Amino acid sequence: MADRGEPPEGPSESPAGGGEDEYRSLVFDESFVRAARLQEFSAQERMGDHAPAVRSLPSRRLRNGPKAAVALILLIALAFGMAVYMGLRHPYDAPVGGRAEPLRSTVIPLAPLGVVPGGTAAALLAKSPAAHFGTGAAGINLPAIRRTDNFSDSQVAAALTTAKDYLVASSLDPDVLTGVAVRPVELLLDPDQTAQFEQSMNRPQDDGRHAATGWLVRFDPAKVALAAPDIRVRGTLSYAEEGSDTLEVVSDHTFTYTLRPAVAGPQQAGDASLFTVRRELHFRFDREDLRLHRLELRTSYVQAGPQACQADTTGALRPLLAGQRAVPRGPAGTDPYATGGPTAALCGTLAISSPTAPAQSPAHQGSPARPASPSPRSRP
Repeated sequence: MADRGEPPEGPSESPAGGGEDEYRSLVFDESFVRAARLQEFSAQERMGDHAPAVRSLPSRRLRNGPKAAVALILLIALAFGMAVYMGLRHPYDAPVGGRAEPLRSTVIPLAPLGVVPGGTAAALLAKSPAAHFGTGAAGINLPAIRRTDNFSDSQVAAALTTAKDYLVASSLDPDVLTGVAVRPVELLLDPDQTAQFEQSMNRPQDDGRHAATGWLVRFDPAKVALAAPDIRVRGTLSYAEEGSDTLEVVSDHTFTYTLRPAVAGPQQAGDASLFTVRRELHFRFDREDLRLHRLELRTSYVQAGPQACQADTTGALRPLLAGQRAVPRGPAGTDPYATGGPTAALCGTLAISSPTAPAQSPAHQGSPARPASPSPRSRP
């Protein structure tokens, strides 16, 4: 039987046990419950007159706003000042805006006095003035490099190296010599001269501006071929300032080639002959050219022989080979009433000096020394 103080369903499972027994005798009637009024005080009312334990801080945006604005103004002013400073004291050289001038070229054939001698390539070179010349690119020597008033040592070296690269590409590259390629030469030119160069290669003209042989040495591959790969070279390179932003390099070199007829079958002994080309080139470099390893070819003066005086040398050089001789001709006629460009042909006589003549030493500045061979004589 249940205890008198326990509910009919048994003892409470509350962990408090019988702690609530003291309130069992209290009974609230309905009128008391209805009269009871519940009221919940706000946080401010519960604090009463007590001071708040935590003080509220001002808004972050209001506190940092003026400082951020000042910092932004200072940053803008600093950036503007740096831009002005870099504009006045730029660490790099400003490129020159002038355009490259067109090439002016002159190509003069040198006619032999008699029959062109033949033989083996080695024997001909050994008996010629080119016997003591350098071979290939080794024959193109750079002068002593010294800074100028407005160009450093490295800039002078860059100009001379680019000029040498042009001489190698335009005078020694077998593909260029035989007309197979022109790209190695074109890559070294200022872009302003590209159109003139391409017209000279595709449609050569004897107008002093569009002769292919003014830009490079090229033979007619249908008639001649190289008899030996070693090309003898001797000459000079010189440099000087043309202005505060321009360097000028002058090259004066003699190239001696051994040629043979371009015929099918094995080469015959004794059918080789010598062909000599003297090129005096004037190069111009601005600071942009020096930085990009390119040049502007201003003038080209070429003498080449043995050739016939009447040979058309605008597209390719046309050598006289072993056993051939130049056709004698009288003075060239000129019509003073004709319109258009002058048509008077220039020609020289190929005179070979002694092969024992001492080699000349390259100069580093000033007028370049001129090789002893070939030595043209004026012919009307």
